[in-house]
Amino acid sequence: MPYIYQRPDWPGFRWDAARLSAPLAAVRHRQGRLIGRMQGLGLALRDETAFDMLAEDAVKTSEIEGEVLDMSAVRSSLARRLGLDDPVPAAIRRDADGIVEILVDAVQNHAAPLTEERLFAWHAALFPTGRSGLRRITVGDWRKPDGGPMQVVSGPLGRETVHFEAPPAERVADEMSRFLAWYEAEHPDLDLVLKAAVAHIWFVTIHPFDDGNGRIGRALADMMLARAEGLAQRFYSISARLRVERSAYYATLEAAQKGDLDITARLVWFLGILDKAIADAEVHLATVLRKAQFWAQPKLDGISIRQRKVLAKLLDGFQGKLTASKWAALAGCSPDTALRDIDDLIGRSVLVRADAGGRSTHYLFVASDD
Repeated sequence: MPYIYQRPDWPGFRWDAARLSAPLAAVRHRQGRLIGRMQGLGLALRDETAFDMLAEDAVKTSEIEGEVLDMSAVRSSLARRLGLDDPVPAAIRRDADGIVEILVDAVQNHAAPLTEERLFAWHAALFPTGRSGLRRITVGDWRKPDGGPMQVVSGPLGRETVHFEAPPAERVADEMSRFLAWYEAEHPDLDLVLKAAVAHIWFVTIHPFDDGNGRIGRALADMMLARAEGLAQRFYSISARLRVERSAYYATLEAAQKGDLDITARLVWFLGILDKAIADAEVHLATVLRKAQFWAQPKLDGISIRQRKVLAKLLDGFQGKLTASKWAALAGCSPDTALRDIDDLIGRSVLVRADAGGRSTHYLFVASDD
């Protein structure tokens, strides 16, 4: 069975517009509702939500490829890129910095043309040492014939699943020229949300680089979605939802590669992923509002930066019992200072002492007076 790029009518993607009409309308409605809610927030809360979504996108798009990034390093890199204060700075790591650079450029500069040079810069940012793990790769250029066939795989080393084989390296330059021309062309009859989905599957089919194609392909989808919304901020994360449904992500990709050029099923699936990603964002927005309401309480006026740091951790969902020793560890202070902090917050009705005493003494967090 030939792959789709081996068919004579490649890349003539087609789909059933009638089947896509209802899910596209539902996604567009949910998208507009979320953006409307975000526009109704204050600037600080809107920026905080966009920051959180970009950080999550960077972590989750890497996890899909089996790379685990440190969230604190991602947030520090993102704060530096956006010129923001980082309340808990972490060491900048190259693995985190590269994907952050790509996502910030894709979203903030979504209206700028997508060019060969821009893609090469993204790829170089992902692999600044010229290596993927221990393997030397071609960086900032299309893959070369001497690298052998490009197989798209998933799964742990030694137990990989091969989903399809990409076009020969000799075809990549011409394939990408055609893709880039299409990406930047005006298509009045093609909704940009659908264009994001088509762009992703087209780019991933070509697989133009030695490595990093998945992350760059998802960044291209994010960039087109930013164009669809006309915003330089992201309020939801496609990659976070794709990480949850990683198996289906690869299964639908493989099915599309081994089918004909009718990608209706893949587009319906993509719209479903987008709908779930926006629903996830609505839950996150509720959390952001809950935090904002907490910090706005007058009883928190005058607390120390140290107390704010620990309360922020509690607000994020501290696991286990909060003891004085744990407070000291979280705050980086002495046990005596921890007890003074705790007593002050008990007096403010932010913490209460649990009934158990002695060595079992611990404290309960009171998020609000309600």
